[in-house]
Amino acid sequence: MILNYIWIGFFLLAFIIACVRLVVLGDTEVFPILVNSTFESAETAFKLALNLTGAMAMWLGIMKIGEKAGVVSLLAYLFGPFFKRLFPEIPANHPAIAPIFMKLSANLLGLDNAGTPLGIKAMKEMQSLNPTPDTASNAQIMFAVLNTTGLTFIPVQVLLYRSQYGAANPAEVFIPILLSTSITALSGMMIVAVRQRLNLFDRVFLTYLLGIFAVLSTLIYTFSQLPQERISHVSGVLSNFLLFSIIIFFIVLALVRGQGNQVFSAFIEGAKEGFDVMVQLIPYLVSVLIAVGVFRDVKALDVIISYLEYMFRQFSLDPEFTKALPVAFMKPLSGSGATGMALDTMKAYGVDSFAGKLSSVFQGTTDTTLFILAVYFGSVNIKKIRYATSAGLMADLIGITAAIIICYLFFG
Repeated sequence: MILNYIWIGFFLLAFIIACVRLVVLGDTEVFPILVNSTFESAETAFKLALNLTGAMAMWLGIMKIGEKAGVVSLLAYLFGPFFKRLFPEIPANHPAIAPIFMKLSANLLGLDNAGTPLGIKAMKEMQSLNPTPDTASNAQIMFAVLNTTGLTFIPVQVLLYRSQYGAANPAEVFIPILLSTSITALSGMMIVAVRQRLNLFDRVFLTYLLGIFAVLSTLIYTFSQLPQERISHVSGVLSNFLLFSIIIFFIVLALVRGQGNQVFSAFIEGAKEGFDVMVQLIPYLVSVLIAVGVFRDVKALDVIISYLEYMFRQFSLDPEFTKALPVAFMKPLSGSGATGMALDTMKAYGVDSFAGKLSSVFQGTTDTTLFILAVYFGSVNIKKIRYATSAGLMADLIGITAAIIICYLFFG
């Protein structure tokens, strides 16, 4: 699979560049740096798994309460026709429906801590329908790719970083990010739909899709009318209010449906599953983070970006956007790495420079594609993920290209 070759490529490219730095530049520290990077990345992966274990246990417990209360049948009634066309393999009233819906909703609200446990829960439920347990099903691929596109309504962190770095108008990138991330999500969905021969022009499907975009457009307009200094605050309060309201709704629904005496036991039952999942996930986290670590620490991106800048100059094209490209390259690999590069770009060129604004838009355009695929498919022991990697990276490429064009239109 492509992920396998990407993983190998990271190590081989890191070794080649390290050899050049050692022989040509006399950099005797490069190999100690790479070896230390592998140990540090492995430690980071284990710590990340530990940090996620509590959130995983909590959200799987909450989901089990909702499942016992009948929230699946409620969501199937409201969104069944839409899910039936997007995930035709999943039967109506199947337990996978609730975590899928909640995970995609968490993405829109920018609730990453809640999103990962819900995504893994959805993958486990879909795995129960998978006739070939070691190979990704169509439904799992569609779900995973939709998550790699990172469609988020309010990019709170990006706006906060811009504010902290003294941007004249921190929310100036809000609309460009919404446009770019929407293009990424739509591209990912269409790429997978074409591969799976889904009918995207079905009347019912288009009606739901238009309804979703109408709601998003209304919210975009509403937030665009707020004073810029209040956008991050209001979106943060609203997102967390909605998230906690969902927990209360599950509990109240259980009480209304006569399941009140089973709420606590249902939570414990679901929470126990979280620990088993995280133990299984650790090897996949280690494998991804050590590969990304050596690729980053050997400064491979610097070499690639320098070459691209040279090529664009040769064709008399504006190379200004290449200053922000490290963020675009790192984003599918590492969220924290991309954040660090975005902040470095803002600091080096100015938060209100073209490169500073573009790096902010890159941050909100897509998500950590390779990390998400490794975590989601690793959580259910799937080794053959078929075209999930190529579809996710192609959607990223389309989104990044769109982000560059949009930024030139808005800020160029």
